[in-house]
Amino acid sequence: MSQLEKVDTFVIGSGPGGYVAAVRSAQLGMKTAIVERSQIGGVCTHVGCIPSKALIAEAHRHDLLRQLNKADTAGSFEIAQAFKQKVVDKQAGGVGYLLKTAGVTVVQGEASFVDEHTAAIHLAGVEQTISFQHAILATGSRPIELPALPFGGRILSSTEALSLSQIPASMVIIGGGYIGIELGQMYAKFGAKVTILEGGGQVLPGFESELVAPVIRQLKADGITIINGAKATKAQQDEDHVTLYYEKDQVHQSITAEYVLVTVGRKPNTDGGLGLERIGLQVTGRGLIETDEQCRTNIPHIFAIGDITAGPALAHKASYEAKVAAEAIAGQAAVVDYRAIPLVVFSEPELASVGLSETEAKAQGIPVVTGKSSFSINGRALALQATEGFVKIIADSSSGFVIGAQIAGVEASTLISELALAIELGATVEDLALTIHPHPTLGEVIMEAAENTVKKMNMKKFSTTAV
Repeated sequence: MSQLEKVDTFVIGSGPGGYVAAVRSAQLGMKTAIVERSQIGGVCTHVGCIPSKALIAEAHRHDLLRQLNKADTAGSFEIAQAFKQKVVDKQAGGVGYLLKTAGVTVVQGEASFVDEHTAAIHLAGVEQTISFQHAILATGSRPIELPALPFGGRILSSTEALSLSQIPASMVIIGGGYIGIELGQMYAKFGAKVTILEGGGQVLPGFESELVAPVIRQLKADGITIINGAKATKAQQDEDHVTLYYEKDQVHQSITAEYVLVTVGRKPNTDGGLGLERIGLQVTGRGLIETDEQCRTNIPHIFAIGDITAGPALAHKASYEAKVAAEAIAGQAAVVDYRAIPLVVFSEPELASVGLSETEAKAQGIPVVTGKSSFSINGRALALQATEGFVKIIADSSSGFVIGAQIAGVEASTLISELALAIELGATVEDLALTIHPHPTLGEVIMEAAENTVKKMNMKKFSTTAV
């Protein structure tokens, strides 16, 4: 067994949390090493965020060409897969370059704790050890596997669904969350007949119904069948198809397709051989690691970030926490603040939200005023032939501060950043309304929603004064 050099910061996992933590740690002058058991860049880069968004973009292009009667369906998905892989390879190369230029030592293998300041790294029967002053756990998550529907053959997780060589004629998706919606819509636009089974009463649970409504309309326009209130019970595979059995309204039913894709959530990677129990690091019943406002675990010099901690499993949340953890190790006063963390669904139209919803704000007893504006008459949206959707702003009616916002519409994933910044800076809706937005752009819808919110606030004040 060989001994690697001792480091100040040891990072386990090289996804969007791990590599950002390692780079930031090195930038702050700490000797840093990172270990990765699979591919540099982690799940997000190789079988998650990046490849899915590349295929979604290709699906939109394919659908546009199809509408113009210019789509060459033969081989189009193979071309899309090749494009996706180029994007993935470039992104992974970029992550490697950032680590190298920052001076981070990259180690390949699977890590497990020996004690609170030592880890063993296993690779192909060879074991090395590394000593560290601090450690950052960024091991991410994996798709949840249903006991009645184990992955394999024609039952896929999101990982396999992103790597199919051909578009199936039909696919059943179990779970109508953001992964199921994004991949289902992508496959439908490439020509697959898609059925989505959702256990609850609405796809995209967690989003308010008015925000989800435009997406549901488009899903139906894409030929996707949605079955709410359905519970999958078992599946039977043969050479070419899989039959899925499910229950709805206490009635047992079945559906047959080429593949079944299970997207019912993700499980934190805190089990297995990490050796957390060996060092007494506490894990909840859900497999999550509890942390404080600086991402410290119950062992003060060991930190945890990303999908293995409480909160939404978002790449940008992991990257944000990575910087906080690295800066805390360096002795800085960094702490997490999740008020302005955006949520995005890359559906058509895109959905995005930040801060509090109207329902959440009212539940907290905050006096609210809201304003909306539609993309339907926006010049840029008209030019893009993408007029579905709206921007909604939630403000504290007593102060005018922006406390939340939702967008359903084209480029919502980009537009939401302005509203996140407004919350972060403590801006008022009047600040947004008075900000000059270039014309013709989609951002004008934000300005108009802010103007409508200000009008409602002024009307409320006038009404109160008149009384």
